[in-house]
Amino acid sequence: MTKQEFVDQVASKTNMSRREAADAVDAVLDSIQETLTSGGEINFTGFGKFSTQHRKERQGVNPRNPTEKVTIPAATVPKFSAGSTLKQAVKSGGAGSMGGGGGGF
Repeated sequence: MTKQEFVDQVASKTNMSRREAADAVDAVLDSIQETLTSGGEINFTGFGKFSTQHRKERQGVNPRNPTEKVTIPAATVPKFSAGSTLKQAVKSGGAGSMGGGGGGF
């Protein structure tokens, strides 16, 4: 689903105009980004939690030259942990579930 398709779905479900729905979606995404950028986290009970995670510097392999080692620098990355209600909805939805249903975040 693209962002525009998502906006259209929000507009349909809320009886908003496409413009209003686009503004609402942009406001939600901007708010999530601002909160994570400032080191905060967002928890939607049952849906999931947006947070950041610090990754230490580590050694990796250059995919173009597997014998060459490269240093991957430390970084802070966004993280999403699915909540129990979302996990259950996806699991019971069964829409082409592949394998054991584990979401390795």
